[in-house]
Amino acid sequence: MMDIRQLRYFIAIVEERKISAAAKKLHMSQPPLSQQLKAMEMELGSKLIERSGKFLEVTEAGNALYKNALAITQLMEDTKTEVTEVGKGVNGRLTIGVNTFSVNGMPEILKEFHTQFPKITYEIQQNESTHLCQLVRDRIVELAIIRLPLPLDDFSVLHLCNEPFYFITSKEAPAFDEDVSLAEIQQFPLLFPSTEGLGVHYLIQEAFSRFKLHPTIIGGCSDISLLMDLVAANFAASIVPETLLQRFRGHPINAHRIASKTELSGSVGLIWLKDHSLSKAAQNFIKLFQDV
Repeated sequence: MMDIRQLRYFIAIVEERKISAAAKKLHMSQPPLSQQLKAMEMELGSKLIERSGKFLEVTEAGNALYKNALAITQLMEDTKTEVTEVGKGVNGRLTIGVNTFSVNGMPEILKEFHTQFPKITYEIQQNESTHLCQLVRDRIVELAIIRLPLPLDDFSVLHLCNEPFYFITSKEAPAFDEDVSLAEIQQFPLLFPSTEGLGVHYLIQEAFSRFKLHPTIIGGCSDISLLMDLVAANFAASIVPETLLQRFRGHPINAHRIASKTELSGSVGLIWLKDHSLSKAAQNFIKLFQDV
């Protein structure tokens, strides 16, 4: 069966128009090259080359083979280059899940990664941390940025940061002069970010329970833009991580840091499956986060 080596032989014969010149170009002797040409003609059942004076001429069948041989050998070279680049993380695809609240500096980190690896393409999915963990388990995404605590026995974890939480109200609500405690805000009607039992909602509720407090929870809202608008409209107050305030800087709300003694803070981590081979693109992204 004809192989890529024979196609390269045939290309050289066509372009050099002499067996001797083609053999010299290929760094081989003439007899084996002539034998390879005859073998191709026998396999294809067509005359590929005809002698015309001192030079060889390509038949119609030979011209068809030459055209396709060029395309095939170029595809082989392109494939080899692409596979090598993917192996080095220069090319390929980065699949990553991002928590609903994102992470401070994420756009800048992705921009820096794109600068270093401009051929990489991206699949970025946003969801709750619990759902992101499942996406990583199902290998729909390789990496995910989540909010802790969560059961993470299946994952390797790179801790990224801790951040404080803030109590936010409309401009119509009375402002506090300093940090507030959970006890001071438990009577306010609270609309928690995310949905019950998940992520930040769970984290905040657990903090109230730890101090045996009973907040006035009127619901949850996983649409963060809507949550901020509802707070600004004095529909309810809320408790959000600092990252959210930075994303909505200038929104018409009051924001008061929750006292650190309440131990209400958010830990953010980058996760991936344990004992699973990561793409080089994912490895390079992890390294960039570590360097940052």
